[in-house]
Amino acid sequence: MKGGVYLDPEMPHLVRPRFALVRVRRSSRKRFPENCVEVVADAETALARALPAEDLHAAEVVGPSRSSEGFRLYYLVRWLAD
Repeated sequence: MKGGVYLDPEMPHLVRPRFALVRVRRSSRKRFPENCVEVVADAETALARALPAEDLHAAEVVGPSRSSEGFRLYYLVRWLAD
């Protein structure tokens, strides 16, 4: 575990910062299952495709990593827009 993120020893190159669209109601949650996250090429793409009214938010995340329960998760670094 490093900084609250379980690194997958089989795929260390996969756990890294990424820009994404996260489908979730914004709250204090800091981690999201992979089925709520769509990785995109860059911050501009994430911001252009975000639909906050439909709970689709642009963010910078780290992941995917394995949780202690075996799920693949993304961890929030920051929201790209308020």
